[in-house]
Amino acid sequence: MDRLVQGYLRFRDGYYAAHEALFRDLALRGQRPTKMMVGCSDARVDPAITFDTAPGDVFMVRNVANLVPPYAPDADFHGTSAALEFAVKSLEVSNIIILGHARCGGIANLMGAGAQSETDFIAPWMRIIESARDRARQLAQDAGHAHDSPEACRLCEMEGVKVSLENLLTFPWIRARVGEGALTLHGWYFDLTSGALHRLSGDQFERI
Repeated sequence: MDRLVQGYLRFRDGYYAAHEALFRDLALRGQRPTKMMVGCSDARVDPAITFDTAPGDVFMVRNVANLVPPYAPDADFHGTSAALEFAVKSLEVSNIIILGHARCGGIANLMGAGAQSETDFIAPWMRIIESARDRARQLAQDAGHAHDSPEACRLCEMEGVKVSLENLLTFPWIRARVGEGALTLHGWYFDLTSGALHRLSGDQFERI
């Protein structure tokens, strides 16, 4: 904990002091980001560092495996959906990015490749992309890899991004803004083992 406190003190005396005018403007005028990103909670992948962003640049939501659930306006709790609604309806962002990444623990759990344990929330949450798991397993099998191999997990990490993009379009106000040309959806994949960033183009990820 002391390391966090010391980190804050460096931030206060360094970055904050150098950008105090920006922070004051954000505090007084509010945030005006044009981009929203759905990333993973994984401590190894921090989008603010990866993309060298400034405060106010990106409206960020992070969850296990960077998933977007389908539109479901019921009485349950929907943190990611609430963030999407705020970003689209209130902030009127013009871009939403789904950021997947390599060596994702949630994906490994879904694929049966990680340490398995009984969970209350993770397993139901990961069911959002069961179709991605099935697709990845088939692709891996066709390529001669085991269904829980690193290759299969990597495929699922990418297929999961595709499913989340599909789920975004089940939200009527996202679908409407995409149709109007006011909102663009993006699928990205970051390989933390190499530092490479890939962008979804059509049905394939291409290195940027």
